[in-house]
Parts: sequence; structure tokens; C-alpha cells
Amino acid sequence: MKSLFLKIFLSFWAALALSLVLAILVTIAMRPARRGIESQGLQTLAEAVNAYQSGGEHAAHEYLEEVWHAQHMRAFVFDPSGHELAGRPVPPWIEDVRQGVPPRGGPMRHRTWLDKLLPDRVVRQALTLDGKRYTLVLELPPENRGSFGHDIPLLGITIAILSSGLICYLLAWSMTSPVTRLRKAAQSLAAGDLSARTGAPVSGGRDELTGLMRDFDRMADRIEGLVESQSRLLKDVSHELRSPLARLSVALGLARQRSTPEVEGPLNRIEVEADRLNQLIQRLLTISRLESGADGLRKTTLSLRELVEHIAHDAEYETPGRGCRVTSTADPEDEFLVEADPDLLRSAIENAVRNATRYTAEGTTVEVRLERQRTANGEEEIIVRVLDSGPGVPGEALQKIFEPFYRLDDARNRQTGGAGLGLAIADRAIKLHGGQLRASNRKEGGLELEIRIPAVPGFALPAHS
Repeated sequence: MKSLFLKIFLSFWAALALSLVLAILVTIAMRPARRGIESQGLQTLAEAVNAYQSGGEHAAHEYLEEVWHAQHMRAFVFDPSGHELAGRPVPPWIEDVRQGVPPRGGPMRHRTWLDKLLPDRVVRQALTLDGKRYTLVLELPPENRGSFGHDIPLLGITIAILSSGLICYLLAWSMTSPVTRLRKAAQSLAAGDLSARTGAPVSGGRDELTGLMRDFDRMADRIEGLVESQSRLLKDVSHELRSPLARLSVALGLARQRSTPEVEGPLNRIEVEADRLNQLIQRLLTISRLESGADGLRKTTLSLRELVEHIAHDAEYETPGRGCRVTSTADPEDEFLVEADPDLLRSAIENAVRNATRYTAEGTTVEVRLERQRTANGEEEIIVRVLDSGPGVPGEALQKIFEPFYRLDDARNRQTGGAGLGLAIADRAIKLHGGQLRASNRKEGGLELEIRIPAVPGFALPAHS
């Protein structure tokens, strides 16, 4: 049972229902007068017979009336011929009880299953010294029929169980409803919606669950403020760095006009580092824009086949001297159409491919494969797989490589020029298009980056013979 609601509801209901049943059984077991009355029946029978034999019907009548007034028990005593010793009229249902036949009317017609557990009539027989068999039918007094008797029939017990179930349902709902709201808010927050809140009342509701919801909302407020502050700081710093970089470029141009061949090397180094810093600032601004959401996307229908082919060609051109190749493979009959921002999607795939060319072994081939699959809910998606033959990534770092500025080896990244922003930009760009970017190590060695993007709706898979 995975639902907390069902656990609480069924547990409370079972406890209440069990307590009700146990109360009935304990009441039955704790009837102290039952056995006493049954044993008293034999004494009543003997004394009634003695009174009859000594004083006739009048004496028997007086004795049985005395029993009625003293103990509120109606007693009927019959001789072997079926004659009632006190000479009183006998109700039909009493005659039925004496003869042991099913009741035809009277009070017995209302007997329920509870009456069978708590019988309200006692039948006793005894032999006198002269060999005659006398029969006693003793009706127990109302107070000796148990606390339930005829007052609580099967319908009443059913209503009690159902009403307890309703109470338990409301109790379980009141306990699990805040947990459900808290869980939904936590899921939304984990999915990137920093505005997710539980909606707990600011005042009132001093129970523990309401307090937990308030604490969650305060935590979410704090997280949202920190993230917004970090994003704003990143954006402001990036903008502020552009001005001195522009002045540095102007100063570098003036220095080249007045330079001698001896200082040309250091000036070239300054230009390279300035370009790298400018690219880093541009990527920081891109990260900041992607963090703000998909409001600025300009989507259009484009073919991933053409985009991937251009990216593969450019990436191979940019890796001279290492003997590496970049190839793209796709079904020639499929156009792989998607709705996306061309510049942003190109940047995402390009970053993934450049990451592969940067770390693949010399003389190897980076493969970019295009595939088309149908998801479990029947929707079409396009998969871009980027496979390299590099050293791969430790298993615990497969998700961390999509975090900004995360680098496995600072020395290696200084050699390759990486700043730890390429895959972070790619991951956020793909998510803005409703897709996913995942990394895994290949069995053959190397890293595989898998990009999943929803295909254009209504575009069917090509038929194959």
C-alpha cells in the first residue's frame, strides 16, 4: 500500500470497526447474570412444581407471580400433558418454544443474529420423584438481555461502521491533504519553478503539518531570492566587464600601430586572452538569459538534418592537426523537423559536438547520429547522439558536467580552453525546447551525449519496405 491516505484511512477504520466488534463480544462474555439465571431456572422449576403439588394451581400462580414481581422474569411451567400449572393463558410463541418449533409470531418474530448470540428465553426440563417430566419456559428480564439486545439490530451496527468510516475518511483527508500540497510544491520547485508555494496560511493553523508548509514556503522564498540575486549578479558583472574589454581592444590596436617586432608576440598573447575573456562573458550572458526562461525564444520549423550536417562540417574544420573526423548519419528519407529557436538550438548541439572533439582521442571519429523514436505516450521525438572516443567521465560526475563552471580536471581544461560553460548552456537550451540532455559512458570507451527534442506534431515516420 503506497498511499499514505489509504494507510491512515484504513488503519483508523479498521481500529474503530474492531473496537465496535470487540465491545459487542466483551458485552456478551461479561454478562454475569446469564449463567446465574440459567441455573436459577432449575430452582424456579422445582419450587413451582412443589407449590403446585402442595397447593394446586392457585399456589403455583402465586409463586410465579412472585417471581415476576421480584425478578421481572415471566415463567411458564408445563406438566407432561402440556397443561400450564398456574392455569394462565399461554401465548402462542411460548407454546412454540416449549415444543421446540420455529416461532410463528409474537416477540420472537423480530429476532436477529444478535438475538441468537444473546437468547432471551431459557427452557429447562426436570423429572420429579414420581417420574413425571415438567418443562419451564423462562423469559429473561430486559436488563439481562445485554446492552444490545433488540435495541441495536444489524442495520444499526452497519450504520455505526459506515459512520466511523466517514469520520476516518475526513480525518485521513485532513492529515494527508497538506502532505499532498507540500509534495506538489516540492516537485514544482525541483523542476525549476522557483515560484512554487504550498499556500499555507500566514496566521492560524498551529499544527505540525501547517508549520512544515510554512517552513517550506520560507525556504522556497529564500532559494528564489538567492537564485535571482546570483543571476542578477552574473548578468551585471558580465555587462560591466564588457566596457574595460572594449577599451582593452582599442588600446591593443593602438599598441600594434606603435609596436616593434620584438613585442608582437606578447601583443598576440594579449589578443588571444582578450578574445577568450570576451567569449566567456558572452557565454555568461547566454547562461543568464537561459535561466530567465523561454520568453525570448523565437521558434520556427527547421530541419535537424541540415543543422547537424553544418555543425559537423564546421567542427571538423576547427580541429586541424589532431587527425580527428566528425561525421553525421541520419535516415535519408526523414527530414527530422522540429520547432525551435535556430540560433539557440544550433548553439546547444554545437557545444555538445565541440565538447566531444575536444576530448576524443587523436585520430578517432566523433559520430553525430540522428534517430527518431516514439515515446510511451505515442508522441514523436528526435534523438541526437554525439559519441566520442575519449576517456569518458566518472559515473558520479555524469550529472555534474551540466553545471556551470564544473570541470573534471582543471589542468586538462586549461589545455583545451574549456571554462565549464558549454554543456551547461546546451542543457538549459535543450530544456527550454521541452527536451532532455543526458550523458553516459560508452562500453567501447568514450562519452555519449544524448539530446531528445520533441518532433513537429503530425509529422509521421517514413514508411520503410
